[in-house]
Amino acid sequence: MQIGFVGLGRMGLNMVTRLVRGGHAVVAYDRSADAVARADAAGAKGVSTLEALIEGLTAPRAIWVMVPSGDPTESTVASLSRLLSPGDTIVDGGNTNFHDDVRRAHTLEAKGIEYIDAGTSGGIWGLQEGYCLMVGGTVEACKRLEPIFLTLAPADGYLRVGEHGAGHYVKMIHNGIEYGMMQAYAEGFELMHASDYKVDLGSVAALWNHGSVVRSWLLELAARALAEDGDLSGLEGYTEDSGEGRWTLHEGIDRAVPMPVLTAALFTRFRSREDNPFSERMLAALRNQFGGHAVKKSS
Repeated sequence: MQIGFVGLGRMGLNMVTRLVRGGHAVVAYDRSADAVARADAAGAKGVSTLEALIEGLTAPRAIWVMVPSGDPTESTVASLSRLLSPGDTIVDGGNTNFHDDVRRAHTLEAKGIEYIDAGTSGGIWGLQEGYCLMVGGTVEACKRLEPIFLTLAPADGYLRVGEHGAGHYVKMIHNGIEYGMMQAYAEGFELMHASDYKVDLGSVAALWNHGSVVRSWLLELAARALAEDGDLSGLEGYTEDSGEGRWTLHEGIDRAVPMPVLTAALFTRFRSREDNPFSERMLAALRNQFGGHAVKKSS
């Protein structure tokens, strides 16, 4: 099948490569000429403009957008909507807020352009392992692009989960669950690290992936990281969030669904970015005021 691809970053280029290896004809665009050259070397047809991307495809066209969420995706979809024709399809594979998907789908529908939101999980390992795809859109549009989805996904790794927005909604909750799982692993391994037993954490992580009820791909990655750096001394304890955890928590609040694990995991990420936070200084000051407890003065 023929498809256009916009965005050739860490995931995008690997996805293009997987599609080419699967026998698809890919026309690829990125603002970076070096990224386009790498896509060309992988077997895609690299182009330097969105106009050239459109010209390189036969109608009805399908364009997969894999750029950062927010303004980059918004501007890319808007630009494509001015260039595409009725019957063409735009797929957003980034981490878009599902509310934006619903709005875009309605806007594009007026122009006769189909819109599909494809929640994509797999990270930098997707080239070898495949990408889990959670797809939202009309039945007809999703069916037409199934050859693409089935090539990108591993066996049983693709599912149309509902109408417009459903794909990114399910991916949002997927990422919220991921936050909680990662936090649970982090706390458990910290406790072992602090114990008197001098446990080989990398060996335990590897052990737990064989028959344990807590085995997972995340635990495989933990074993890999600990094998490379046993006490993780080469890293700073600073963790960003890309938005999906916040969106999931907002949805939980809107629907009165309690989410204590995600809340704690998300707020722990916020705390990881603070250096000598005010709240901790306030605690020290209060203990000193009511009980004369020792404090450490800043240098």
